[in-house]
Amino acid sequence: MSGLLIDPDDTRFRLGVQAMDHVHGEFIALLNAMAEADQARFLEMFEHLVDHTAAHFDQEERWMIETRFPALQEHRGDHRRVLGDLRAIGQRSTRGKFAMGRAYVREFLPGWFAVHAVTMDSALAAHLNANPGS
Repeated sequence: MSGLLIDPDDTRFRLGVQAMDHVHGEFIALLNAMAEADQARFLEMFEHLVDHTAAHFDQEERWMIETRFPALQEHRGDHRRVLGDLRAIGQRSTRGKFAMGRAYVREFLPGWFAVHAVTMDSALAAHLNANPGS
């Protein structure tokens, strides 16, 4: 598959919280680079994807706790599910199931990210913008 998995210019993913928008841009760039990577590079990048995603989710969860975001449990639950999947698929990919990792990155993550960003993350961004310095 050639081309972008996620359009980096898609304005749906710019939510008005600079730190969140920046990390979303990094996530999109990483997925798009992974789509074209050879097997060895893909596996290296998958490890980075797991670390990047964990740090991203940790930051969002800190914001949710600090600002008493009402949908914390639902948002955190989605994070935990996806991070658990990423870790499990990463392990399988390094043990020879490379195609599984490639399929997850190409077929699942772009759609998941689009839905998560425009629903859960946009609600969080609106909450953060309405509660500055909470």
